[in-house]
Amino acid sequence: MIDREAVVVTGVGLITALGTGADAWQNLLRGRCAIKPVQTFDTSAHAAHLGAEIIDFTPPAAAAPFGRATGFALAAARSALADAGLEREAIDAPRAGVMVGTTSGEPAFVERLEDSRATGTVSVAASADLASQYPSHLLAVRVARDAGFLGPAMTIPTACAAGNHAIATAAGCLRSGRADVMLAGGSDAFSRITFTGFARLGAIAPERCQPFDRHRKGMVPGEGAAMLVLERADHARRRGARVYAEVAGCGLSCDAHHMTGGDPSGDGAIRAMRNALDDARLTPADVSYISAHGTGTPVNDRLEAQALARLFGGGSAVPASSIKSMIGHAMGAASAIEAAACVLAIVHGVIPPTIHFETPDPECPLDCVPNAARECRVNVAMNNAYGFGGNNASVIVRAWEA
Repeated sequence: MIDREAVVVTGVGLITALGTGADAWQNLLRGRCAIKPVQTFDTSAHAAHLGAEIIDFTPPAAAAPFGRATGFALAAARSALADAGLEREAIDAPRAGVMVGTTSGEPAFVERLEDSRATGTVSVAASADLASQYPSHLLAVRVARDAGFLGPAMTIPTACAAGNHAIATAAGCLRSGRADVMLAGGSDAFSRITFTGFARLGAIAPERCQPFDRHRKGMVPGEGAAMLVLERADHARRRGARVYAEVAGCGLSCDAHHMTGGDPSGDGAIRAMRNALDDARLTPADVSYISAHGTGTPVNDRLEAQALARLFGGGSAVPASSIKSMIGHAMGAASAIEAAACVLAIVHGVIPPTIHFETPDPECPLDCVPNAARECRVNVAMNNAYGFGGNNASVIVRAWEA
C-alpha cells in the first residue's frame, strides 16, 4: 500500500445558535439548548413553530452586500484562519483553496422575489439580486476572495451531507498535492423556504428535538457555519503549526433511493462508513466516538441506529451522540459543525451529549451519551451525515501523533 501525506486540522471556526468558537463548544458540553420559537418570521400558518436561529450576529463588513450564509461563512473562515495562525502573507495563494457545503445558498433572495410577486409587483431589483447573489457557487468564491486564496474553490450543495462532502473533497485536494492549505466546511442560513418545506413534510418537532428517544417527534431547522483549516502535514510541520487532529479517512455513497428518504436497508450509510474506515486503514473496533446524524425524526434515527448496530455491533459499544438536540439541524453546515465537534472531542477528551433523552427505544440500540457530556479519551471519531437524495458522507478524524 502506497504511503500518503497526512492531512491535518490546524484551525477551527464555529458559528452556531449556541455561540461562536470556544463559547459554542462549552455550551454544547453544558447541554444548553438553542431551540426556541421562531423569531424572524411568522409561523402561525404552520403546525410547528420551533427553530434554532442565531439572533445576535454581526457579519463581517465584507459580507454587507451579500446574504446571511455568506456572512456566516466569512466569519467562520476568518476565525479558523486566526485559530490556525495563518497570515495572508505567509500563504502561497495559488496552492490554497476553499470547499464550502450548503443546502440552500442564499435563500433570502428567492424569498424577496417571491414576496414581490405575491403583491403583484415584481421587483426588478429583486430579480437582479436573485441572479447576482443567490447562486450557491458564490459562497466558496466569496470566502476565497476574502482569504486571498487562488487555488481550487467549490461550493458543494449535497444537502445535509454537504459539510462532510466539502471536507472530503478538500482532503482529496491536499492528498493529491494540488494544494497545501484548504478551508473546508459548510454554511446555511435559516429561511422560510427551508422551514416551510420541513413543516409541510410534518418533520418538525412540536416541542423539542429528542434524537433516538422512543417518543421523538421530529427535527428542528437551524443555521450556522463551521470552517476547518486543513493542511498537508509537511506544510503544517514547516511552519510550526499546532495540530488538532488528522483527517484520517473519508467515505461517500449515494442511495439513489428516494428524494427525501434513505434506503430502508441502511446499506448506503454502511457503505459510506466502511469506505471511510477503509480509507483511514481502521476497523470499527478502533472508533472511540460517533457523531451521529441524529435528526430526531422517527424514521431517520431508526435507520441510522440500525446501520450503526450492523457495522459496530448491537448495544452500546461505541458512544454516538447528536448535537442537533441542542443547535438544531443547520442543513449544509450541520456536518461541518459536527466535524469541528469531533476534533474538539479529541483535543479535550470529552463527548458532547444528546439532550432531551428520556425513554430508550429498542429500535435504536445505541449509547447516545444521554443528557450530560462524558469525559472519555477519544482517539478516533467518526462523523456521519445523510442528506436528501440519498447522499451519505462519513469523515474520520483521529488524534495526531507527530
